[in-house]
Amino acid sequence: MKQIRAALQKYPDIQVIVHPECTLEVVQAADFDGSTEFIVRTIAEAPAGSKWAVGTEINLVSRLARENPNKLVLCLDPVVCPCSTMYRIHPAYLCWVLEKLVQGQIVNRVQVDAETARYAKIALDRMLAAV
Repeated sequence: MKQIRAALQKYPDIQVIVHPECTLEVVQAADFDGSTEFIVRTIAEAPAGSKWAVGTEINLVSRLARENPNKLVLCLDPVVCPCSTMYRIHPAYLCWVLEKLVQGQIVNRVQVDAETARYAKIALDRMLAAV
């Protein structure tokens, strides 16, 4: 919330767009929330001169700023990205995980309680249905 207030104080007409995975408080304070695709499309289709504070991984925000030079695109938190581990999803790491799976080894297993797993499956099913 502090980052949203700071962005609005500096740029009163800035629009805030975030991933729905942000805290509920941040999502409710944002003008828009949605998937990565939604964020990319919304900013790309926005009029020239518009201003955007984006709550997502810093590398995506940097790419959006490069791809939309006629708009102001900034990260809500340029010092510590809200998705500070997202950049770790790299082809080399993915390859390593897939090679281990082929060998029958599961690495970096994430386990959650049954209720969280149920909601996560709903989210995954919705994402895959959109493909």
